[in-house]
Amino acid sequence: MNISLTGRHLELTDAIKAHITTSIEALNKYNMDIISVNVIASTQTKKGKEHSVVEFVINLAHKNSIVIKQNNSDLYVAVDMAIDRAKKAMRRIHDRDTQHHKVGLNEAKFQNIDIKEIEQKEEDEIVPVELDLYKPREVEDVLADLKENGKMFEIFLDNEDKTRVLYKRNDGKFGLY
Repeated sequence: MNISLTGRHLELTDAIKAHITTSIEALNKYNMDIISVNVIASTQTKKGKEHSVVEFVINLAHKNSIVIKQNNSDLYVAVDMAIDRAKKAMRRIHDRDTQHHKVGLNEAKFQNIDIKEIEQKEEDEIVPVELDLYKPREVEDVLADLKENGKMFEIFLDNEDKTRVLYKRNDGKFGLY
């Protein structure tokens, strides 16, 4: 990786150069092929106030370049903020490359992948299950279960195949629909 540091209207001291280079070295953790990093640090005066401007141009192999420009009154803070933005951009590119890779139909044909078999595996299988709800129950049995479990209501079928609801009222008594 080539690192180019340039200072416009200010002299880059050894401390500033060391800070910038160590910050740039932290970008290597994303395992992206960084060809070069150009850093331009300058000072500008606007409305009587002097502030520092840092511009990073990060050239990546086989990808678009990342350009970040950051302003702040302190040069070190501007460098740190620009590096944070660069990390975020590189993390997005890295995540997009590693997580969003999908095999297209042409690649699937060359790899002899049976798409119909994969679709059948992914389909949900419905297994019929007989629930206790459909078995007829006595109101007294449901009332005993409701008191025991501490539930607020119970839905059940009575002996005449009517759907009934037994519920606990606010006054502590039980109601039946």
